[in-house]
Order: sequence, then structure tokens, then C-alpha cells
Amino acid sequence: MKGLNISTEIQQLITSDIAWQYSIIPISKKGNIVTFYGVQNSNLEDAIEELEILTPWKVEITPIEETEIKKLLGKYYRKSGQKDKSNFSLNNESSDFLIRIINEAKAVGSSDIHLEIYEEEARIRIRIDGALQEKYRIELADYPELINKIKIKSNLNITEKRLPQDGRISFENFDVRVSILPTLHGEKIVLRILSRDASQINLDALGFLEEEKILYLEGVNRSNGIVLISGPTGSGKTTTLYATLKLLNKEKTNIVTVEDPIEYTLKGVNQVQLKENIGLTFSSALRSFLRQDPDIIMLGEIRDAETAQMAIRAAQTGHLVLSTIHTNSAWGTIARLIDMGVPPYLLAATINTSVAQRLVKVLCPSCKKKEVLTTLDLPKNFRDRKLEKHFVPVGCEDCNYSGYVGRKAIYEVITIDTELSNKIKEGELKIDEFLAKKGIKKINEKAFSLLEDGTTSLEEVYALLTTL
Repeated sequence: MKGLNISTEIQQLITSDIAWQYSIIPISKKGNIVTFYGVQNSNLEDAIEELEILTPWKVEITPIEETEIKKLLGKYYRKSGQKDKSNFSLNNESSDFLIRIINEAKAVGSSDIHLEIYEEEARIRIRIDGALQEKYRIELADYPELINKIKIKSNLNITEKRLPQDGRISFENFDVRVSILPTLHGEKIVLRILSRDASQINLDALGFLEEEKILYLEGVNRSNGIVLISGPTGSGKTTTLYATLKLLNKEKTNIVTVEDPIEYTLKGVNQVQLKENIGLTFSSALRSFLRQDPDIIMLGEIRDAETAQMAIRAAQTGHLVLSTIHTNSAWGTIARLIDMGVPPYLLAATINTSVAQRLVKVLCPSCKKKEVLTTLDLPKNFRDRKLEKHFVPVGCEDCNYSGYVGRKAIYEVITIDTELSNKIKEGELKIDEFLAKKGIKKINEKAFSLLEDGTTSLEEVYALLTTL
């Protein structure tokens, strides 16, 4: 069914469970008649009879090849593993629908749920492997009720529609962080799914190459100094921090953290939730931490000059400080901190390791396809490389016809030794050639290596390759 594009309104006529149970795909709705694709040479008459009992429509089924049905099921009705027999309807209790959305998103590995309203429509999208996918369309009249249910469950003010609000919904094994933002046509909500289970987080499973892991462990096993992890939102920085804390969490060590939000709970670690509305900021918490006899301090993020200065002070007084920062490269972190007002001589004396990381989608090994690659297909800075073939995503049952199976982290790890410390003191920050001579590969080089060995595709890493 090449070129077939099924709208969200048509998709949500049936649940994922019904689609897979009957191997059907809705393709159109005219009045009270819904037309489906179904598997040819199967008992379609029985399926029509049962579907007309389950749904309020008159059902028509057009038979097509079973392989085509499986492709469409994988594309439009990704398996969640949840048992959900209810039909989509906001006429049911909207809180039940809310729970269903959250459970569905969690089951397919989604990190965020977006509820958005526009002039003529409202929709729900979920983020899977870094990309947003539209899941539902909602009637405008039903949207405010759903928003109010979320506010009630997260203990927020249902009458406040002019200001942003933040809250939290707790479930048995996970939490959902709620962020509400007033927009032109109403309130947009993002639900971030936070797993409390840290048992699966392991530094060995994150994707460090052996030599990178050795360098990183040398940094985090020091008794003092700053270890910083940089990268954009959603690049796995927090997961790396938690895996590090698990490794360092020992009976003889006092670890304190300030986070926004607390994504995992770690037994034996004193975790503090940031509350900026009452003055509990990263910098104020860090000031208090220094009176708590800590060995290791973890800051969720260095956002401003005050926090950066406090982190430097903590490292100077004999503490190991772990944190994240938004920069494009490991060495770019140095320039960012200096821009924040940290004196180069203090930075040189305290920072011991800088890490940059990204997440890259991994091609499905069952269906990826080799194709010819021309020089012009690559960004200008990589056109001198000899790469005549590359792999592209195809899609099969193993990968839900997405062409990819999960993501892999790539890292750039720089240990600040005496030579690099002197470069920082002297303000010599443009040192790409010097880093290359030391054998430090940048993020774009790591991304190109994954393209070369067929782990990922050009479309997935093109933006990373253009990073200088």
C-alpha cells in the first residue's frame, strides 16, 4: 500500500487491540459506513459481523495481502502490550481516557505526551525514540474537560488559565510530571513519564566505548573537582548521571542531589526536588548542601552564572560535583562556563572531566538495506571520506515498520590534564587540532563511524555530521 496515508481521525476509530485482533486497518468513513482493509482469504464475513456488534457502524472490508496488512498495523497501531478492550470515546469518563493515554504511551516507551489545542482542532502526540507521533484528535468541546482532569489529578488550580503551572501525578511504579502552558487558543500540556525504577540503569549498558569508560571513571572516582555532561534536551544526560550515582553510592559516601524533576529514586542518596516558586533554586540548594557534610553533589543542571560559581566553590572545597550543561561539545563546555563569568584560572583548577553525548537511532538489522552513496550526499566537511555504500531504513515486523530499533548513545570524553588545564588558564579555546593530536574524537566523528559500520542511517546523523 505504498503512498497510503491514514489520517489520525480515521486511525482512532478503533483501538490497537481491535486492529491486531481482527487484522484490519480503517481507511475511510462516509456517514455511518466505515471501510477497512482486511486479510484476503480469511473469514471476513465473521469479522464484519463481530465488528458491527462492537462498533456503531456498518462495516465494509476490502481484502489485501496479509504482508501489507502487517506493514500497516506496525506503522499505525504500534503494539503496546496493554490489554485495552474499550473503544475510543470521550463520552466515557475522561479520567479513564487520560489513564489509557498514559498507559499506552508508557507501554510503547514514550517519554512525553503532548496535548495541544488550535483554532479548529485539538490533538495528542507522543514522543517515541525522540520523534513526535500524532496519536489522537479530540473534539474542541471535550478538550477543557480533559485538561481539568489533569489539573485535578496533579493538584493544580483548575481556575488558573492565564499562567503556566507545574505539577505531578503519582502512579504505583512511575510518576508523570505535568507542565501547563497558556497558548493562543487554550492550554497546552506536556506530560513527562518518569520511571522510579533505577534498577535497569547501568553505566556498562549506556554505550561508552571501553577507552571512553576508563577516562570517565577516572574522573568520577576522584575525590573532588567537577564532572560535566553536555548535550541537548533528550540526549540522555540525566540517565548517565543516575548511572554514575548508582556506581558511587556506597555506605561511606554522603551524596546529595538537587533535581528538576527527580526522575528516579535512589536508595541511600539524599535527593531534593527543585522548587523555584518558593526560592529553592539550584544555587540556594547548593549553598545549603555545603553545610550538609557532602562527599558528592549532583546538580541537575548548571543554568546560570550563580549556580556555576557555587559549583566551582564546592569543587574547590574538596567535593566531587556532577552536573549537566547545554553545549554542543565537550570542549564547548569550557567556553560556556567562562562566558558565565567563571574565571579561567578557577575553572582550570576544578574541572576534571567534560563529556558530550547524543542519542542516535539504530537501524533494524532485520530489514536495513544497502544503497549507493555519492560524495554530494554527505555534508561538505565529510566529502573527502571514502564511503561508497550506506544503509537505509526499510521497515519490517521486528521494528514495527519504523526501520529502527531503539537508540544508541555516542560520547565525546575529555579528561582535563595538565596540558589542557594550561590551555584554559591562557584562554586558548580554539584547539581542535590539539585535541585531534591527543586522539580525542568529536561527536561528528563518532556519528560518522556509526554510519560507516551500518549502525545508523545518513538521515539520522546528517545534522550531527555538520556540527563542527
